[in-house]
Amino acid sequence: MIRIDAIWLATEPIDLRAGADRLLARVVQVFGVAQAHHGYLFANARGTRVKLLVHDGFGVWCAARRLNAGRFVWASAGADATAILALTVAQFDALVLGLPWQRLPEMQCITRA
Repeated sequence: MIRIDAIWLATEPIDLRAGADRLLARVVQVFGVAQAHHGYLFANARGTRVKLLVHDGFGVWCAARRLNAGRFVWASAGADATAILALTVAQFDALVLGLPWQRLPEMQCITRA
């Protein structure tokens, strides 16, 4: 099992024909360094594909996911590019499945039938 202590979401889309080396170069360009046990999640412009880059302390792992229907609901930098977006584990799990992760707390209970 790969240990991941933190996951960072890229708010700008990237060409996902890029491999692990190019994604790693982007991480280093933005953060200055790729931290061990951190994951970096990227999406394409259409929001139909994501890639997760993980530095496990020894090397780099790259995993990809594609939706056959629908799009990933992605966070955007918006007006405040310095804002930090924190996701719970459940929200991250929903995001990579293509579910509406922003609405997860309100979807936990039914208010009318």
